[in-house]
Amino acid sequence: MTAPDRLSPGDPAPEFTLPTDTGDQLSLADLRGRKVVLYAYPAAMTPGCTKQACDFRDSLASLQAAGYEVIGISPDKPEKLAKFRDRDAITFPLVSDVDRAVLTAYGAYGEKQLYGKTVTGVIRSTFVIDADGKIERALYNVKATGHVAKLRRDLGLD
Repeated sequence: MTAPDRLSPGDPAPEFTLPTDTGDQLSLADLRGRKVVLYAYPAAMTPGCTKQACDFRDSLASLQAAGYEVIGISPDKPEKLAKFRDRDAITFPLVSDVDRAVLTAYGAYGEKQLYGKTVTGVIRSTFVIDADGKIERALYNVKATGHVAKLRRDLGLD
């Protein structure tokens, strides 16, 4: 597998309909007219992913006040996402991309460096999607810690 194709500002955000942590379906098309922060993370209930999810949870009110909906996406099954939501009081939707098709479409699944080795997996990424469904920002290889604070600054929320 080679490095994935990456999205750029102005690209249409790949559409998706995926199962959530509640067992419902969530479609990007249903959020048209609203700004969306879609963040891709490797695995629920791991230390880095927990820190990142809690940072988004703790910033959710200010993100929503600025008109942003937050969605987390990982290859975890909905049942595991539900445990993650309940354990860490996650207050935004978590969607399950078990076959990694949506992650791949966003360029967030493929070869990456992990402790100096090339592996295939989820590339921790964040996408800001405008109200028209276009990519406003595509941030790849973000850090689990401190990323939400930087995103808030970049979006002019701090």
